[in-house]
Amino acid sequence: MAVRILSGVTPSGKPHLGNYFGAIQQHIELQDLPGAEPFYFIADFHSMTTVQDAARRRDFVRDVAVDYLALGLDPKRSTFFRQSDVPEVAELAWMLCSVTGMGLLERAHSYKDKVAKGITSSVGLFYYPVLMAADILIYRSNLVPVGQDQVQHIEMTQDMAGYFNHTYGEVFVRPEPKLSRTPKVPGIDGQKMSKSYGNAIEMELEGKALRKVVMSIVTDSKTLEDPKDPATDNVFALYQLFGTPDEVDDLARKYRAGGFGYGHAKQALYEKIEAYFAPYRKKRAELLASLDHVDAVLRDGAERARAIAVRTLEDARKASGLR
Repeated sequence: MAVRILSGVTPSGKPHLGNYFGAIQQHIELQDLPGAEPFYFIADFHSMTTVQDAARRRDFVRDVAVDYLALGLDPKRSTFFRQSDVPEVAELAWMLCSVTGMGLLERAHSYKDKVAKGITSSVGLFYYPVLMAADILIYRSNLVPVGQDQVQHIEMTQDMAGYFNHTYGEVFVRPEPKLSRTPKVPGIDGQKMSKSYGNAIEMELEGKALRKVVMSIVTDSKTLEDPKDPATDNVFALYQLFGTPDEVDDLARKYRAGGFGYGHAKQALYEKIEAYFAPYRKKRAELLASLDHVDAVLRDGAERARAIAVRTLEDARKASGLR
């Protein structure tokens, strides 16, 4: 039995290690899941709540598309498209909000967090979970890969599907969250890596620029000679994402033995990041030189996605008396 997987990425800046290990890596790997039907979209509608410059949005959408393809997304095995190329999702969002109480949206953690961080409290930001629910339900998705901070949105989607089904009859399937195995990637300051925190290590960085950022990772004040605790160190936490089990164990022993400074650990991390993303940077450069191909991939994906969305929306229209 096929398992339809759905996830979206908001184009709001340069992709970084947190994006990769928190989401993109899992998305690529899920292409190999037996019976999987992955659907991945670039959430340009969602980006309108935080990005209000047309040229920047176009650039960000291009970057997300190029990065996913450079990192291994196979458009023959995954349906990859722009959210706004399937306008039916906006109509379904309206239908869902008509059966959804204000109280459900008022409890959304992400809305409160974003407002607390200074993002304008727009209607779109408040409405975000409804559009996200429409994204998920319109493709009849079974699994939604998310980080822990997005689980509430999947639960809200389940609620909205239930409200609609209870009101008009069984139209939508119940989606379930699939948690990333790397729920939190620390930034250079130890907080969760995020563009909005200004603590990210961008994937496209290389050479001196990458080394400068890695060397700025915050550590404690222990001296070169002091033993160190790998469990509490940001550099070690990031190194674990790249090193083999033997390499990670070896670095942990050096930490605990003393005579091994944070500068040494940062150099080891820099070399790992540089080598790990070298093939990606090469492929990325090739794709930037052939953007017509990238556009064709997104158009083809949108056609495949829209074919399903149209059928789902027609079912919802019939059930609710709009047909």
